[in-house]
Amino acid sequence: MAHRVLGEAALPIGFAALDGPERRYTYEAGGGTLTIAATDGVSASVGLHHYLRERCGLSVGWDTVLPLALESLPDSPPTSGSARVREGYYLNFCTFSYTTPYWDWADWEREIDWMALHGITMPLAVTGHEATLHAAYSRLGLSDTAIRDFLGGPGYLPFQFMGCLDGFAGPLPASWLDRRRALGARIVERERAFGMTPVLPAFTGHVPREVAAGARASRRDWQGFETWVLDPADPLYARLGAEITRAQIELYGTDHHYAADPFIEMIPVDADPAFPGAVAAATLAGLRAADPDAVWLMQAWPFSYQREFWTGERVDAFLGAIPDDRLLVADLWAEHDPQWERFDAFPGKQWLWCALLNFGGRTDPVADLPGLPAAVEAALAGANPPAGLGLSMEATRNNPVFFELVSDQLWRPVPDLGAWIDAFVTQRYGGRHESELRAAWHGLLDSVYDARGVRIFPEQFNGVITAAPTYAAIDGGLDDLRADVARTLWYRPAVLERAWERLIDVAERDPELAAGPLGHDLAEAGIAYLARVADRRHLEAVAESVRLGAASRPHLDRFLRVFDDLDRMLACRPEYTFQHWEAKALTWATGPEDRAVLLDNARRIITVWGGPSLDDYAGRHWAGLVGGYYRDRWRTWADGLDDALAGRPGSAESELRARLDEHAERFLRDGAAPVVPGDLAAESRRLFTTYAGSLETGADRRGAR
Repeated sequence: MAHRVLGEAALPIGFAALDGPERRYTYEAGGGTLTIAATDGVSASVGLHHYLRERCGLSVGWDTVLPLALESLPDSPPTSGSARVREGYYLNFCTFSYTTPYWDWADWEREIDWMALHGITMPLAVTGHEATLHAAYSRLGLSDTAIRDFLGGPGYLPFQFMGCLDGFAGPLPASWLDRRRALGARIVERERAFGMTPVLPAFTGHVPREVAAGARASRRDWQGFETWVLDPADPLYARLGAEITRAQIELYGTDHHYAADPFIEMIPVDADPAFPGAVAAATLAGLRAADPDAVWLMQAWPFSYQREFWTGERVDAFLGAIPDDRLLVADLWAEHDPQWERFDAFPGKQWLWCALLNFGGRTDPVADLPGLPAAVEAALAGANPPAGLGLSMEATRNNPVFFELVSDQLWRPVPDLGAWIDAFVTQRYGGRHESELRAAWHGLLDSVYDARGVRIFPEQFNGVITAAPTYAAIDGGLDDLRADVARTLWYRPAVLERAWERLIDVAERDPELAAGPLGHDLAEAGIAYLARVADRRHLEAVAESVRLGAASRPHLDRFLRVFDDLDRMLACRPEYTFQHWEAKALTWATGPEDRAVLLDNARRIITVWGGPSLDDYAGRHWAGLVGGYYRDRWRTWADGLDDALAGRPGSAESELRARLDEHAERFLRDGAAPVVPGDLAAESRRLFTTYAGSLETGADRRGAR
């Protein structure tokens, strides 16, 4: 890992072992040689990263260009660090659909290095679980075809593993299983080499229809998808749980930690308060039959998502059915909706304080950075403090500052956020253009990253660009539309505008820096500003059209032009293109049938998903989508606006929905047109020149300057 991060500069680095029960490291450098001693591989990696940050002014992020440009190792006196919590948890089942479904080993090797450098000790390891299920159900007598039909499309497998759906967007290509089994084994092997404890999936009671037909089972629904779950009283429940666990141990070994969420976003099929406890007992019995040392990791998400059902009585009955030493509770959205506060820190149970922030891979730059350190400290100061901190985002590669801030608190408190931001900026950009970039980031901190009290959730934080077009505002909903626009703009726009301008200034002077993390941050700032411009121009187009009683073409053209302009900017960074996502999916195709399924999955999950309730859930500001898929939808809306204003909004809405459905089918069939990359600094400057001042009043601009 040191060689991958530092290249030849890693040659004079030595590692040694430390004894002790707690995770810790020491480092010392002199005469061009660095020595790191640590209790385990992750702590050694953290020690290396802290040395790079503290002595070299360099950090390793998701988008850092490696190896680092470091020619020698500066001297350092002996320096030590100790972990504040035992575990650093990482990932979410959904991440394996929204970020990693098409990753290869090079992607995962880089990601595991990032985990180690940031103190992750307990990563969720889902890749290849479909091979486990295939092996277990084969032993039960199901055919290869039946099993692959049950598993469904490769892009949706994590939702299958959680019991939310089956047989959707498939079948699973036959070529997929062996390659993913090998990749999954390689991933956990490397994680274990660092001393991590991979958490593998476990049985949730969800079974194929063929199995349900001959057992005590109930139908269940999730977002319109029908599945079948075994009754915990049926002996097959524990037997099948054990069979799946044994098959998994054969393929991937075990560290005795298993993730299972029997309910996740589905109300239990039996309303008896004792029923969840029966499910818990059967789930644990199956695990322990195969692995007597099994520890169950369960997400507390159901308690938040369906809090009316999950009363204190039901939660106590459910958790009480599991011995304290056999359960680890992940409080998944603790930065916004902490369940540990609601349930008295899960008395007697070990638990993890986790930060979610990102749903579906949405690209909006937004977070409550000021509230984060206090939320962590409050949990750590409680009577039953968490055993670890976790990053449980549904997708990675967005808002890196938020997740860096969480991971830092695994090892140290953050008493001064301003000072932390200054250090973050220095290390992220290697100390270049320090004053301008620090000023830019303090502007971001005072705008999009000061979302105190904002519920960052798709149903409530969704700008117009990725929203489904509707004529609802035409028929008396204009005040609601104004409120929606105001809700996404809780800060002074001029503050964001000035921060964006400063990033552009540096990118123009330093193209090399713009090719790395600065380019990612510049793209995020552009998204933040242009998304709000689109909101405002949409509101203006609707209001003016309502006033005229007919579509205002100039206002509509101004609105749609934002899509084209933003698309051009996004095309300058590969990670902000739909083309990059689709091409990655196709690397797993071995023939025409594979290709068809993979293309469908890659296109479907970030647009129509699989049903009306999930449309646009993973809405992303990506080139090819913004200027193609999303713009075309809003053009369709604009074309029908006259009819909606002519006194028949209901009819116009029905026609719009039909045309949008046709549009979605075309996209699933044809995809997006290729985009042409350009110069990010030049495109950003063009956008700034065109749109600066679009959101602010004169007073706001003077105050921000």
